Amino acid sequence: MNYSKISETLRRELNNHGLANVLYKGALTAINTCIECRVLKCITINTPNPQFLETNKRYTCAFLTSEQLFTFAENSDYELSQQFLDTALAKGDECYAILDGEVLAAYGWYANTPTSINRELQLTFNPQYMYMYKGYTNDNYRGQRLHAVGMTRALQAYRERDYKGLVSYVEGDNFNSLKSCYRMGYKDFGTVYIMKSFGQYRLWHNSGCRDYDFYVELGQATEDTSPSPSFSQEHKPRARY
Repeated sequence: MNYSKISETLRRELNNHGLANVLYKGALTAINTCIECRVLKCITINTPNPQFLETNKRYTCAFLTSEQLFTFAENSDYELSQQFLDTALAKGDECYAILDGEVLAAYGWYANTPTSINRELQLTFNPQYMYMYKGYTNDNYRGQRLHAVGMTRALQAYRERDYKGLVSYVEGDNFNSLKSCYRMGYKDFGTVYIMKSFGQYRLWHNSGCRDYDFYVELGQATEDTSPSPSFSQEHKPRARY
């Protein structure tokens, strides 16, 4: 065991996130050795941040057509399977992307109907909002905040279509992603707690979720992918505890 490396990692985590967050992440990791436990921080944004509307002029930013998407799916590096595209496009989901010529530099998916987050659970939300999921940035383009640029430009486009804004979630111990989202202008509105033991789920939603009709519930999906692609339009009765 490399204690020096562990010590350096811990020191970096403490410097970046503070003692309270490091202890929280450690406790959540310990719980997950016994049962599956997830804490989802629910976030929303309704005003585009001008700081993230501009990017390098060589990039093209736009919603992709189905023809473009199926062409990109031929390259496994882009993490777009044929099955995913068939189901996502059938339910009306859209992909906003940043292109560098013919290279797919970054993208994010946007849904307006119930969307699966794994094989057994799906997410429902107020249809006045678009749900952002499945963000991707090509390894060769990291560090340019293209994910933030793509989300902000997509938000602007949806606001022009009279949607109120975007909703999404971040795993509660993913502090780097949360910082990035807050920097863009996202705000917390609720928390979802998911526990699974002996094959059974227990789901809790705090009161903030009600304002956005934002609920995780039992659903059906045909494929387990991450992060949270869509596979089912069926709106099942909500499981609340």
